[in-house]
Amino acid sequence: MSNGLIQGLAAYFLWPGLLAGALLGWLYLWLSRALIARMQRRFGPPFYQPFFDFVKLLGKRSMVPAGTAPLLYYGLPLAAVISITLALAVMPLPGGLNASFTGDLILVLYLMEMPAFCDILAGFASRSIYGQVGSSREAALILGYSLPFIAAVSALAIQADSFRMVDVLALPFGPVHVLAAAAFILAVPARLKSNPFSIPNAEQEIVAGPHVEYNGPALALFELAHGLEFVAVGALFSVLFIPRLPSAGLNLVLYLAAGLLLVLITSVLAAATARLQIHRAFRFYWTWGALAALGCVVLAALL
Repeated sequence: MSNGLIQGLAAYFLWPGLLAGALLGWLYLWLSRALIARMQRRFGPPFYQPFFDFVKLLGKRSMVPAGTAPLLYYGLPLAAVISITLALAVMPLPGGLNASFTGDLILVLYLMEMPAFCDILAGFASRSIYGQVGSSREAALILGYSLPFIAAVSALAIQADSFRMVDVLALPFGPVHVLAAAAFILAVPARLKSNPFSIPNAEQEIVAGPHVEYNGPALALFELAHGLEFVAVGALFSVLFIPRLPSAGLNLVLYLAAGLLLVLITSVLAAATARLQIHRAFRFYWTWGALAALGCVVLAALL
């Protein structure tokens, strides 16, 4: 077995892929729940709760809804986990594979969108009215938050004149980074389905949104994919907006700090706000998100 294949498998299954991503994802999910609980003056869960929830779901018997193809029912959450893990493995993170190639930034963006598309398909495939409403909301919300998110990444790629992540990482920090980081952060709460943009899975309205008919191992995989999304968003933020230092240890600290910063921002926003209506969220992203997107792309083209 060649060294490249061994390194690729290690990047996917160990660091920064499945194992490390799952552990960090559970940590971020717990920290978010704990911060929100403290800000609301109540006790939060113990730090091991997300892991215990995952194990408990794995031990439950799955019940596939009538009329839903089992291959689709189990395949969608599995595809979500595989794609977001692959996105983590491809990113040039400290101690990772770092085998950058032309267009790897486009590949990462595509892979990071896959869990949302799996959610949409899952809601419609479940044949539940609640799942279909949640999927419709997710589909509409994607059209809003993808605008500033993709524009932030594209602005840096325009400035670097490359869609290779190592070239974007080598850019000197400047005004484009500041505006692009603002646009990126603007999209994060909606990507992570956190208040005020937790519209697709609003428990008080549609029970659990696209996952309402999911249970057992299939639901466990969707929950795992959500935790991995936390990690992937923080990882991409560190790659795009945090310059590399000569020390590998300091780079790792900065990478973890980027993820914790996004958890803190989303948690404070979730505790301080109420859920928006879908048309208000859409209007927000196509007003302020569009301005942020336009600003960073125009600035990148001028500089």
